Amino acid sequence: MAPRLWSCFGSKGNRGDAVERHVTADLTAEEMKRGGAVVVEMFSSQGCTTSPAAELVLSRLGRGDFKLEVPVVVLAFHVDYWDYMGWKDPFGSSQWTVRQKAYVESLGLDTIFTPQVVVQGKAHCVGNDENALINAITDAPRFPAPTFQATFTRPAPDSLQVSLTGALRTKVDSDGANVMVALYESGLVTDCPRGENKGRVLSNDYVVRKFEKLCTVKDISAKKTVSGTVNFSLWEGFNGSKCGLAVFVQSSSHQIFGSESFQLPDDI
Repeated sequence: MAPRLWSCFGSKGNRGDAVERHVTADLTAEEMKRGGAVVVEMFSSQGCTTSPAAELVLSRLGRGDFKLEVPVVVLAFHVDYWDYMGWKDPFGSSQWTVRQKAYVESLGLDTIFTPQVVVQGKAHCVGNDENALINAITDAPRFPAPTFQATFTRPAPDSLQVSLTGALRTKVDSDGANVMVALYESGLVTDCPRGENKGRVLSNDYVVRKFEKLCTVKDISAKKTVSGTVNFSLWEGFNGSKCGLAVFVQSSSHQIFGSESFQLPDDI
């Protein structure tokens, strides 16, 4: 397919690598094998004809259907550039489109497309290509999971506050890295009356609803304690039992070094 501003893919795509020099874990090969979870981000849209099949693959991945030895943190970012096709994705956001465009640049791609999966911020593939996805996860570099402890509070009915304290277990030099926090929701079902998926009932899991930076770190050792608080404004119908939290360290070149996930408390 010729390069264009955006595309909707249903077959194989290319994978790419990002160069990283500024964040290290100083691990042996054996320690890498015992590393923490791999972050799998999918960029999709309810307005893309091939995204629903990819979302099913993502749900199966999150449930553990593929029996991988590698743990994963799964996130679905719904972009907004398909909204003009007749159906406005209720979970779409220009913020997620900007995030995908940053990956397109860092991975050296010539087009933006859905459904796209980015693994550890370092490799990518078409989201509905199961074999490419599994290979990307299996081949991905792994790093120790941070040791954050999370405290959840509701300062108001429409807000959630999350306080995190722990060690990154990753050394960061003067170029720095960001600690990112994603609040996601699963078990979403949408009737789609218009657009490319007209007449379909769409199921979505691990949908990122809120995304914030906990802090920026520079010149710190892997053992140094990091603390911070993020505040999320909540959407109508928020149900904590359907939501989870993902925390990960991401460098300026977009590679991910270490991740951790939490389920929200039952009583939140």
